[in-house]
Amino acid sequence: MASPSNGSGNSTHQFVQPPWRLALWSLAYGLVLAVALVGNLVVIWIIVAHRRMRTVTNYFLLNLAFSDAAMAAFNTLVNFVYAAHGEWYFGDSYCRFHNFFPVAAVFASIYSMSAISVDRYMAIIHPLKPRLSATATKVVILCIWILAVVLAFPLCYYSTTKKLSQRTLCFVAWPRRSSDSFTYHVIVTVLVYMLPLVVMAITYTIVGINLWGAEVPGDSSGNYHEQLRAKRKVVKMMIIVVLTFAFCWLPYHVYFIITGVDKRLSRWKYIQQIYLSVMWLAMSSTMYNPIIYCCLNSRFRSGFKRALRWCPFINVSSYDELELRATRSVPTRQSSMYTVSRGECAFVGGVPFEPASLHSTKISLNSLQHCESTRELT
Repeated sequence: MASPSNGSGNSTHQFVQPPWRLALWSLAYGLVLAVALVGNLVVIWIIVAHRRMRTVTNYFLLNLAFSDAAMAAFNTLVNFVYAAHGEWYFGDSYCRFHNFFPVAAVFASIYSMSAISVDRYMAIIHPLKPRLSATATKVVILCIWILAVVLAFPLCYYSTTKKLSQRTLCFVAWPRRSSDSFTYHVIVTVLVYMLPLVVMAITYTIVGINLWGAEVPGDSSGNYHEQLRAKRKVVKMMIIVVLTFAFCWLPYHVYFIITGVDKRLSRWKYIQQIYLSVMWLAMSSTMYNPIIYCCLNSRFRSGFKRALRWCPFINVSSYDELELRATRSVPTRQSSMYTVSRGECAFVGGVPFEPASLHSTKISLNSLQHCESTRELT
């Protein structure tokens, strides 16, 4: 996450911007910081404070929101100040953290998305296979962060500051400066961008074909179609999240690969504006997910309304008050068959469901197969 002039030995700052341009960039980066912090903190509150929202998918969304909020808080404005002024004001320790943390956070974010795609694949394509428990989900998240720290550690280890006559630089002093930086950026691009996107493209393609291209013969119950619509909404929401991430970070990776191939570009007259644009787009990825959740998911929308009810233009209805509360199932009867309620799949007809009772209680097999994945809907 270093600025284009970080490795420069010049004693004067090559890029000087007029005040009006700095003001516009300050407004743009400040907007990202404000929206990302407020939005992701509300998402964290919705999941942590409401029992109904504590599902496997939402635990990964919680990790994603934490990563985005932390990166926005610790790196967005610092990136802007350093790129715009060409001077490092924040000391040697924060230089190490500044170069290390964004890579770790982005790794945690995209692999949380990958874990969600695999979880959705298992829930929809193999509904009868065992699902991740809450404990197993937390272990997966811990493993993601351990791998993230390992991948980003070289940036922390080799980061340093250099005091020149008129300014201070923060940069990564690779042992072989000409090749190590480019090699590392290629590795990061593959591991933190291309590989997880390929995994998600495969899983969501298979899931999409199953949800939109196939119908179960002979099952036209309202309960089945309600579950199908709910699963489609969740998958659609996550596909939009992934595509947004891919779009925001593509220019960043392309920028560092191109400037790594042709070092002369780092001294081009307009490279600072390109860098600020690329970095703004990458940093802006931290603010879009809460907006997507709010627009496409009724429970998150209710949570946002409750969190922001102090705003004069937000009205909280009785539906919003009840949407995030844990509810008991209400038995519904279709012909002589009980169906599984959306509210709580562990109950059928108001009593705990046990496999041994299948001989005495007729339950829709299709509802049972899709029940667990329906509970996971965010």
